[in-house]
Amino acid sequence: MDSIKRYLHFVKPYIKEIIGTVLIGMLKFGIPLAMPLILKYVIDDIIGAENLTSAEKITNLTWLMGIVFIIFILLRPPIEYYRQYFAQWTSSKILYDIRDQLFSHIQKLSLKFYSNRKSGEIISRVIHDVEQTKSFIITGLMNVWLDMFTIVVAIIIMFTMNVKLTIVAIVLLPFYGFSIKYFYSRLRSLTRARSQSLAEVQGHLHERLQGMTVIRSFALEEYEQNQFDKRNTHFLAKAIDHTKWNAKTYAVVNTITDVAPLLVIGFAGILVINNALTIGELTAFVLYMDKLYNPLRRLVNSSTTLTQSVASMDRVFEFIDEKYDIVDSPNAKDLKNVKGDITFENVSFAYDEDKEPILKNINLTVRNGETIAFVGMSGGGKSTLVSLLPRFYDVSGGKILIDGEDIRNFKVRSLRDQIGMVLQDNIIFSDSVKFNILMGNPNATDEEVIAAAKAADAHDFILGLDKGYDTEIGERGVKLSGGQKQRIAIARVFLKSPRLLVFDEATSSLDTESEHWIQVALERLAKNRTTFIVAHRLSTVTNADRIVVIENGTIVEIGTHDELINKKGAYWRLFEVQQ
Repeated sequence: MDSIKRYLHFVKPYIKEIIGTVLIGMLKFGIPLAMPLILKYVIDDIIGAENLTSAEKITNLTWLMGIVFIIFILLRPPIEYYRQYFAQWTSSKILYDIRDQLFSHIQKLSLKFYSNRKSGEIISRVIHDVEQTKSFIITGLMNVWLDMFTIVVAIIIMFTMNVKLTIVAIVLLPFYGFSIKYFYSRLRSLTRARSQSLAEVQGHLHERLQGMTVIRSFALEEYEQNQFDKRNTHFLAKAIDHTKWNAKTYAVVNTITDVAPLLVIGFAGILVINNALTIGELTAFVLYMDKLYNPLRRLVNSSTTLTQSVASMDRVFEFIDEKYDIVDSPNAKDLKNVKGDITFENVSFAYDEDKEPILKNINLTVRNGETIAFVGMSGGGKSTLVSLLPRFYDVSGGKILIDGEDIRNFKVRSLRDQIGMVLQDNIIFSDSVKFNILMGNPNATDEEVIAAAKAADAHDFILGLDKGYDTEIGERGVKLSGGQKQRIAIARVFLKSPRLLVFDEATSSLDTESEHWIQVALERLAKNRTTFIVAHRLSTVTNADRIVVIENGTIVEIGTHDELINKKGAYWRLFEVQQ
């Protein structure tokens, strides 16, 4: 019930549209309710009327049919159109609002969250589960009320025709209500388990599609088929459990809705034989049984649909309830006029509170415009340290200062506006070259984009592409080489023009020639900016103002290249190995 209450928060802005749709629906459902009465009138008061001549009967029937045709041909079609249109428009708008909030939520979740989740499972919640909740709007807030309206009106009309026969018609309704309550109490948990197993299949599939080159290169097709079959089989088992219980529900409930009309036909037949009921009334009553129990059958389907919808709501709100690790403090302010002095003061960090810290008591002061290189063995904590600067994670102990003030005193967005990052594996989006460069500043002019590309030595190769800056470069930039992707990444940082720079293994995956040109562009970018470089190849950082050697999460040496070589310590040993 808590999920439904929260979902109604999204529904509230559209309550007028929902009420309007239901009122239009009442007209749509109400018009056919006159059909049994029309048939009763035709049988008893026209065909069976002994005081009318054949010509009078035909005249009365013609007038009646004329009025009925006008109602059904001229009035009902626009009513049906607007009911469908407003129902779909309202539900689509509500789903738009939910997905909009979910995407905003996705962008605020920490990298720690994404490191523990498969992207395919997140996509499943945003697309599949949100879409499943649409039935709550169409069915639960609209169609259920229309079916209830049809049932109530049908029962009222039946009572006016024959009280005893109406009581026989509704005598099984309590059994119907009990069976619905019994069967659907478990269906929600089965539906949720089914949705979760489907999300696992989708998550696995999404991950394998991204890694298809690895699967092919290691000839893992048969192994991966088995891995997919395991998850697919698990989903099949959950789907069959859900189907079995659903089938039992339909078997019991539909038996009740099928037996009730038989009772009415039998009892009504006795009344007709005893002249207590006319043929027209019997016919109308049997038709009203259809009007009564067809909505009840739809309510059975609605119960299944709503149960699935609520289970999806649970998963959507479970995702929405994920806490943010990185949040602005109540008194956070914008970061402006940055000089670029950075201080790491007793900084410690662990990804999980119960795990060993990755970084331990890091102390480092960096002056404005200085270039600092972090080197050391893999796993030492270099990349983790620079990821604390834009607050991808928050320090576990100590603090990081910009121009003498704790970075947690600033709004996260304004902090990141001042930091440009070039990574080893930069994300390139499946759009145009121009779009990817504009990620650095979406409001930049074409001239500024071209200037940034020239500064990154990317302009010439871009002009050589099929459509120049408008060339679509495929998912993750598959149509570009590693060096070309890096130059585009550098171009967007040029366009952003931040005060602080972070280069995290920016050239480690490139060939020697590409590395040289990227290095030239990076040096041009780093001029007059405070710069942090994480490097594996020591030859790329020999010109840094200071080199910081990190081992096992602690700083073991600091100095220039020449100073550290002369010292013959940890840096000298790394340099000797690489040489």
